Formats: sequence, structure tokens, C-alpha cells
Amino acid sequence: MCAAEAPEVTRFLHEHPPFDALDASELDRLAAAAELEFHHAGATIFSQQVGPVEHLRVVRTGAVEIVFDGRVLDLLGEGECFGHASMLSGLPTGFEARAGEDTLCYRIPAEVAQESLSRPAGLRFVARSLLDLRSEAAAAAVITERGIDPLLQSVGSLLRGDPVVCRSEMTIRGAAKMMTDGHATSVVVDLGNGSLGILTDRDLRTRVVANGLAGDTPVSAVMSAPAYTCPSDKLGGDVLLDMLDRGVRHFPVVSATGKILGVVEEIDLVGAQTRSSFYVRRRIARAQTIDEVIDAARELRTAVVAMHDARVAPANVAAVYSVVVDSLTRRVLDLAVAEVGGVGTDFAWLALGSQARREALPSSDVDSAIVWFGPPDEDSVKTRLLAVTRTVVERMTACGLRPDPHGATASDPRFVRSVDSWQGAVRSWIADPTQEKALILVSVLVDSRPVWGVHAGTPISDVFRVAPSNPTLLRMLARFALSHRPPTGFFRGLVVESTGEHRGQLDLKNGGMIPIVDLARWAGISAGVISASTSERLRAAATAGTMSEAQARTLEDALTLITSLRVEHQVQQLRAGREPDDYVNPAMLSRLTRSYLREAFRAVSSVQKHVAAELKVGVR
Repeated sequence: MCAAEAPEVTRFLHEHPPFDALDASELDRLAAAAELEFHHAGATIFSQQVGPVEHLRVVRTGAVEIVFDGRVLDLLGEGECFGHASMLSGLPTGFEARAGEDTLCYRIPAEVAQESLSRPAGLRFVARSLLDLRSEAAAAAVITERGIDPLLQSVGSLLRGDPVVCRSEMTIRGAAKMMTDGHATSVVVDLGNGSLGILTDRDLRTRVVANGLAGDTPVSAVMSAPAYTCPSDKLGGDVLLDMLDRGVRHFPVVSATGKILGVVEEIDLVGAQTRSSFYVRRRIARAQTIDEVIDAARELRTAVVAMHDARVAPANVAAVYSVVVDSLTRRVLDLAVAEVGGVGTDFAWLALGSQARREALPSSDVDSAIVWFGPPDEDSVKTRLLAVTRTVVERMTACGLRPDPHGATASDPRFVRSVDSWQGAVRSWIADPTQEKALILVSVLVDSRPVWGVHAGTPISDVFRVAPSNPTLLRMLARFALSHRPPTGFFRGLVVESTGEHRGQLDLKNGGMIPIVDLARWAGISAGVISASTSERLRAAATAGTMSEAQARTLEDALTLITSLRVEHQVQQLRAGREPDDYVNPAMLSRLTRSYLREAFRAVSSVQKHVAAELKVGVR
């Protein structure tokens, strides 16, 4: 601790709020009382719930972390002050202040600072700070209260009233009366063999009234069976994705013992503003020509903007976008295969990469592959399939979905193989990961999911279940994952593109997303988890002990932040009529956002270093 030079303190304070609103005499008084204190990186400046604090502090150089229940809410930089709310209120601090790096602070005694901060400009500053901190603390807490965000709640907690249930022999008239009496939009049909059917109000209109069926017709003649069901502990966001994927709006919810608990509807999960994704999917499914598909696809980006405006969580925006892209892919394939009259063998179209993980956004390329279920060496089959897939890729491009520029696409002969050929290739990469491009191909193919055709599980990625038994492969995958580094130079100025059309911009995908996705893929494979989302892989890795819970949580928090920034950036571009990308101008980010990014990039880098140290693979 040492005395600060008053003229320099005066000049510095005058450049930052709320001190910029003070007159010269007040600034001089604050500067004369200020002391300069130094804190080593990681040192606690004051603890959570201590207080009230007796000093106002202003960051002179370095960075100060604001920590709430172990989570970093903010990273304060030069000129930002802290401790003022506790000092003025006389209440304990609601957070911990910790040096994020070697830090110098000006420390001003409470009795001197209080008078200045009690003036109108100071009070406005304090009020704004309190509101910001409370909102961030609320965001950091686990959301459990009903009604805050149904996509983050279990569907069991969203059920309204008792289920309406009938037997399959009941008449349509009787079922309709039960629905009316129970104020329900559907009735669950108990088929008596552990299977369920469902009859909805829409079914009554389209299958009964429109077809002139008599009221004494049994329910079994018009119900949908078997009904798609979901367990009561499944998250609303996951159920919404299943609804979108299957094109249905009612799911019976069942207990672990098979008891019917109720029916969750699409309207229970999303607001009216976000239902445009159902509208787009319906338009795509009903399209009879490729021109109609292309016209419907124009609504997809509009749906992304609508979901953003309705405050749908960014991860759910990406997941819904991916599901609708699945629908578009299926419809384009339906039309292309119908045009040629089939290809003479069963096959499946596999989504790869971000679409397979359900993490795609409007900026994403479309990675894909074909697996056919027939003779492995039949050249004529491959020729016919390539003719179809090249047409499909061309038409998807016309829909605004760009193919992968590196060739990971179903129009490339390397990505069109029989199931035996694919599985043999994967086994060889697992056995000898030193083969050329083996690690890249493993990373691409483990993220695969069938979206059209024969849905025989996940025929390629399933082979990777044996990967945990090969330590050489896991070690090389870890090294591969660690080769992508976040721009940790962010502390002294953003690491941005140095050349090309994006010079001076930050690449949120390659600099932010890819390091996290690659780490999660390695950790997931090590834990025996194959095709899944990045968040699911991180949680599975923490459960299996592949990485610690703290490391997995750190990566998931960083993933959430970067996904949020990508969605926000791309929505702005879509509104302006520009093609979406992942390059942001750091000068356009707020100080708070830059602080969050600093923390996220540094946290990811820290996890990489821990993993490298534990596995002794090194960070390149």
C-alpha cells in the first residue's frame, strides 16, 4: 500500500464514470485520499458476504473478477469501480472480488467517497450497477421455478390437469365429449398392451368431420398409434425438438412405470412468436416441387430472428434451426429420389458436424455423407447415388445451405460408401490413428446422425464405441483437440484476423467454438459417448471422470456465451440483409461483453492446459 500521486489520480478519475460528472474540487478531494494497492493474480480483494466494505476501489491497471457463488459474473477493467453498493447501503457484499491478473487499484475511504456517490449522477450509477449485478446473479442461479423458462423445466412440471384417457373401442362421439368435459385438446388411447394412441382436436377436424365419419365410429379408426411419448423428467427444450422433428404437437407424458401422467402440448413449451418454426416445417413438408421447397426455405432465417426476439435460449435456437434443416434435407431428398424412380438399394443420408450435434446456425456449412446397405463394391450403386446426391446438394445450396468447402459432403465420392466400407474404414482409423487424415475423419464421422432413409441406429458412429479401449487413439485425439487455441491474447488486445477480408475481426467459430467442441468430442469418446451434442458430451465426461465437473461446467458456460454472441451477431446481419458469418468487430462489443469473452477464452485455455498436463500431450 502506498500513497497515490494526487494529480495523476485526478486526471484518471475524470476520465471514468461516475467521477466524470464531479466538479474539480470534489475530484481533488477524492484524489488526495486515494491510496494505491497491489494484488497478485488470484488474490481475494474481499470475500462474498463480508462487509459492509469500508473503501471504494477503482481498477487502475489489470482486471478484477466479480464472483457469485463460485461463478465469475463480470471482469472489471481499467477505470471501473466496485464495492460502492455495499459501502452506501451498509449491507454485506453479495459477491467476491478477486484479482484476475496482477492488478493495481485506487482505494478511497468510504467517508470520503460517500458524499460524491450520494449526488444524483453517483446514485444513478449505483442503481444501474445494482440492477446489472442482480440480473447477472439471477442468470447464474439454477432456474427451477415454474413459469420462468419452460424449455429448461421437466415436462412433468408443465402438465396442466389430469389426462383424458379412453379405450380404443370408445366411439368418436364419446371421446369428443370426454375432451370437452376435461377442457383438453386431445385424448390418450390406452391400447391395453402397454402401447398408447392419441386423438387430437385437429384429428377430429381433418379425419372425422372432413371425411364425414359417423360419431359411432370407434376411436381406433382415426387415432394415431403408436403415440410418441416422453418421460416426465425430460426437459421441455428436448421435447420441443422431438415435436419439430416428428411434426406432432402432443406428447403423452409417462412415468417410469408407464403410468399416463398427462399430455404436454407445443403451446406449453413455446410462445406464439416462436411457432413460426412449425409453420416453416409444415410448408417444407407440403412442398410438391423444388421451387416450393426453395420458397419455404426463405422463411427459415426469418424463424431464427423470431426465436431470438422471443428470447428463446441461443442453444435452443440452434437446435430448432438444425431440426428444420433436417426437414428441408428430407424433402429435397424425397423429391430427388422420386424423380429418378429410386436408386435400387436402401440408403441413409447422414448429417455431420454441427447439424448432427444440433448446433447449426445460419452461418453453418452443411456436412453430409451417404451410407448404403448393400454390396460394398457395387460401382453402379455408387454411381446412381452420386447422381442423386449431387442434385440434392445443388438444390440445398439454392435453399441457402452451403456445402462444406473442404469436401465433407454427400456429393463427394469419398463420402458415399456402403455400411461395410464405412465401418471397415472406421475400425482401421481406430486401430491405426497415425494414418493420413485419420484424426480429421474420426472427428467428422463420430458426429453423424441419419436424417433420411434407413434409420438403422447410427451405423457409422456406433463403431466408435470401441474407441475407449485404444489409448493411442485417445491420446492423439486429445492432442488434436488441444491444437486449436482460443485467442487468450485477448487480455492485451484481441487476437483478430491479420489478413484477408476479415482483417481486424474476431472469429467466434474457430477461435471460440471449435476449441470447446473438440475438447468435448475427445472427452465424450473417452467416456464412451458417441454422437451427441457438445453439452451432453461434457456432462457425460464429468460423470465418467474424463474431466472434472468444474472443467466441464467451465466449458459449457463458455459454450453458452459464445453461442449467444454468434446468434446475436447473425440476427443483426440477417436484419441488415447481409449473409451471416462468425466474424465480429471487437470495437463494436460492449465493455461488459469483452469482459465476458476474456473470461471465457481464458477459462477454455486453462482447461486445455489442465488436460495437457494430466495427459502429458502438450498444447501446440
